[in-house]
Amino acid sequence: MDLPTTLAGFPNAAPLAGLARAWTWSLGPVLHFAGAVTSDRRRLLQTNQRGRHDEDLARAVLALARQREDTLIGQGRPIAAVRGFSATGYAFDAVVATAPEVHGHHRAQNPDLTAVTYIVFPAFEAEVSGRESLEEAQARYQKMLSPAEIGREAVPFLKMSFDNPRTGGGSANDGRALAYPRTLRQEVPQLEGSPGGFVEWENRVGEVWRVAWDQDWVLRGGEGEQRGLSLDEVLDFADITLRVGTPLEDPEDS
Repeated sequence: MDLPTTLAGFPNAAPLAGLARAWTWSLGPVLHFAGAVTSDRRRLLQTNQRGRHDEDLARAVLALARQREDTLIGQGRPIAAVRGFSATGYAFDAVVATAPEVHGHHRAQNPDLTAVTYIVFPAFEAEVSGRESLEEAQARYQKMLSPAEIGREAVPFLKMSFDNPRTGGGSANDGRALAYPRTLRQEVPQLEGSPGGFVEWENRVGEVWRVAWDQDWVLRGGEGEQRGLSLDEVLDFADITLRVGTPLEDPEDS
């Protein structure tokens, strides 16, 4: 496939100023796209924007994605991220790439293009672990992150399980499963007065904690066990664990 010819033939296609071998195109006033051909000229790095549109942001995303394409798309991960991103007016600090089997773009009209397209988008370092299974990567991309919304807020990576004998609530799955941070904050307070219950969570670097109620709050994980914490302290600690951790791999350091 001749990627430059294919991209130039898209609706409203035009070269993306300031970035070689890159184009923009759009479908009406709502959907905006930009793509850059990789250094081997065999694959497409594509970024999508829905509604609010910022070409400078798209250019910055594609520039970093091309610079670090070996880490983003060269290691066979369904979803991968690199840190070090910044763009004026945005809090994003990473760029994420998803493999063809995760996003499925172009499948209806140009399936040959799907196989060589990697969707890249501005993101937050806390959102991707790099250990996601294909199904988890699909869930993150298709349901949880809203990657085409450039005004979105961070959705930190979280896997959790819980059981609450008092309320009857609990996980429907075996082991920890992807969840929204708001679910963690909702379930922890429900443990008060429910001995035998627990909430367990894992952040993007694989650190695991468990909180339970035994006359007071009991937090286990990391360096051991803590008691005597208030509910607010437990919730604040949980928030911190989802925001910080070992930095993403930096290809310049590897």
